Amino acid sequence: MPSFDIVSKVDLQEVDNAVNQAIKEISQRYDFKGTSNEITLEKDHLDILAADDYKLQAIKDILIAKLVRRKVSPKCFQYGKEEVAAAGAVRVKASIQQGISKDKGKEVVKLIKETKLKVQAQIMEDQVRVTGKKIDDLQEVMQMLKGKDLDIELQFENMRA
Repeated sequence: MPSFDIVSKVDLQEVDNAVNQAIKEISQRYDFKGTSNEITLEKDHLDILAADDYKLQAIKDILIAKLVRRKVSPKCFQYGKEEVAAAGAVRVKASIQQGISKDKGKEVVKLIKETKLKVQAQIMEDQVRVTGKKIDDLQEVMQMLKGKDLDIELQFENMRA
C-alpha cells in the first residue's frame, strides 16, 4: 500500500553555516561597531546577545536572511522571552525544533481527516505516516499540507508505491 512520512528536520550544518555568515556580517556592519553583539550556536538552540532591542531585531533579520539563502526555514526556530543582560544588553534564546511534536502531529492528522480522502494518518514518534490505496490521494494530501501554515516546516519523505 502506498505511503509517505511527514517529518520536520533541520540541517544543522546549514544552520551553522548561516550563523557563521551572520556573525561575519554583524562584525562588518557600521551600525554594530563598538557594541557587543554575538550569536552562539549550541547543540539544540541559539543564544543571541545584542546591545539593545533595535540591534536584536536587526540580528534576527540578518540571521533569517542567511537561513533563507541556505534553504533553511526560519520556522525551525522558536524564540524565547527576551531577557535583560548586563549594561542594558538584551539576550534571547532560540530553540531549534527537530521533529513534529504530539500536538502538531494531532493537528496534521486532523487536517488530513477533514479532507475526506481515503487515506489513514498515524503519529509515529516525531513524524506522521500517511497511507492510502491511491498515490493521487497521497499527493493531494501533500498539496493540502503545503498550502496550510502550521508554524513548522514540513518535509515529505519515504514515498513508497
